[in-house]
Amino acid sequence: MALYIGVMSGTSLDGMDIALIEMGVSITLLATHYTPMPESLRTELLGLCATGPDEVARCAIAENHWVELAAQGINTLLSQQQLPPEAIRAIGSHGQTIRHEPARGFTVQIGNPALLAELTNICVVGDFRRRDVAAGGQGAPLVPAFHEALFTDDCGYRAVLNVGGFSNLSLISPGAPVAGFDCGPGNVLLDAWIQQQRGDLYDRNGQWAASGQVEPLLLNTLLNDPFFQTQGPKSTGREVFNLQWLNHHLRNLPDFPAENVQATLLELTAQTIVQSLQIAQPQTDELLVCGGGAHNAALMARLTQLLAQTKVDSTQAKGVDPDWVEAMAFAWLAHCCLEAIPTNRPSVTGARGLRVLGAIYPA
Repeated sequence: MALYIGVMSGTSLDGMDIALIEMGVSITLLATHYTPMPESLRTELLGLCATGPDEVARCAIAENHWVELAAQGINTLLSQQQLPPEAIRAIGSHGQTIRHEPARGFTVQIGNPALLAELTNICVVGDFRRRDVAAGGQGAPLVPAFHEALFTDDCGYRAVLNVGGFSNLSLISPGAPVAGFDCGPGNVLLDAWIQQQRGDLYDRNGQWAASGQVEPLLLNTLLNDPFFQTQGPKSTGREVFNLQWLNHHLRNLPDFPAENVQATLLELTAQTIVQSLQIAQPQTDELLVCGGGAHNAALMARLTQLLAQTKVDSTQAKGVDPDWVEAMAFAWLAHCCLEAIPTNRPSVTGARGLRVLGAIYPA
């Protein structure tokens, strides 16, 4: 038995998810803590996702602020659980992705694991993606191996869908290695549009999208993006899908009501997920959804409608809170790194072979 902590802040940049797990015969979630992202840090991290002035210094400063926030959350969780640092074998820290361009041979997650080890006095495992990229892979998604470990049973054909800023699928089928890939935008465009139009951080339960009508002309234009014409292994990020990408397409089209644009963006997310799943694993019996998208009632309803022959549910149906699956995954990835267990999957990322992922920073 060993305890691990996982830290995850995704592309939505709303905050940090921190999960405490126990590794034994099974993977058990023991406790969680959520730390909201200060608006100033969120703004700076978003700014670093694109080229700008004095990037190196700005990146270093933002990285340290990110680590200080993570350490604060970890120490709070330990205090709440009355655990000393030495009770934790390791922290698995994803860091914050600011650039992801595997086609050009790089992916960048900032998170200064050395400083995090110093501030928590706990061993930190970080930098999970770059070894896979070095081996010719996409470096993403990394969660399919964890989904396979957590959700494989006599389940027939199962898929696990994570909907954060972007959506990715893990495909679990009898007698075959797990497969998976990024489908495209999850919440990233929905969040960006509602922030621009209404000043809200996100569309709660998809209510604003549900109030609009899908615009077929806009939907077809967006679906023509080259990313959607390719099959996995593939991954994507803000470098491809962002507010500028959306506004570029809107400039060449009639003026649509803002709520109709939101409805169309939700349909884009739903259709790209469903089309990806039906091509890669058409016989899927069950789709388990995790991430923030699991709480978007409009999106869940649309997925259920489009996948009439597949049972659609959140991972809660299997006893795993959908909000904490990714943080749990990075705690598990830390365990695997310390045990020298490979956790990339060439069937997912396209890497030349299995690799042990992560770099270790002792306490």
